[in-house]
Amino acid sequence: MTARYGKDFVVVGTVVKPHGIRGEFCIKSFADSPFLFDEVPQVFLDTGKKRPKPLSVKAWRMHKSMVLMTAAEVPDRNAAEELRGMDVLVRTDDLPEIEDGDFYLYELEGFAVSLEDGKDIGILSGFIEAPTQDIWVIATADGREVLLPGVPEFIRDVDPEAQRIFVDPPEGLLELYEKPEPKPAKQHKGVKARSRARGRSRGKSAQKSDRASAGKKPASGSKS
Repeated sequence: MTARYGKDFVVVGTVVKPHGIRGEFCIKSFADSPFLFDEVPQVFLDTGKKRPKPLSVKAWRMHKSMVLMTAAEVPDRNAAEELRGMDVLVRTDDLPEIEDGDFYLYELEGFAVSLEDGKDIGILSGFIEAPTQDIWVIATADGREVLLPGVPEFIRDVDPEAQRIFVDPPEGLLELYEKPEPKPAKQHKGVKARSRARGRSRGKSAQKSDRASAGKKPASGSKS
């Protein structure tokens, strides 16, 4: 799902760079299988505009864990270079059907996340693609983000009717994201020390002045 296009489109990859001189470009795919590109009738690019840009895919192939794609709208390397960094989208309605009990990750965004005992953690706000596993991003009520590895060991159950996910995070994980207690404000001892120093300085000056005045002899011609 994309914030720009709501639930009509889902991100399935990102254009990394052009490949060669004939308009081929590399895509880092987020799909479980790159054969998704065989099963959807069309792909789109998030160009930052109100509507995504459709691509007429001519062919694709795998190369070093990347998808190499050619499209009719991308005739050469210069055109492919302009796609660098753009998200690759497909319509959610075009996604292949999956078995009962399985979910596409985008369908879980916005679900409440709880411990198995029912204690709330927050709301599932998104996912981070990592080399070995997806990271689930949970937004807490006080504005923190908890990063939870999205593996069956920690994701215990999904209740689609209640829109709730039950998790069993690794020991100590939630404590890492707790806000520390605010520390009491420290007194600025330096200011007080300088104030006392000034006070002592004024006192010594006054004492010297008094002693000097007391030791002065009357000027000549003065009456005793």
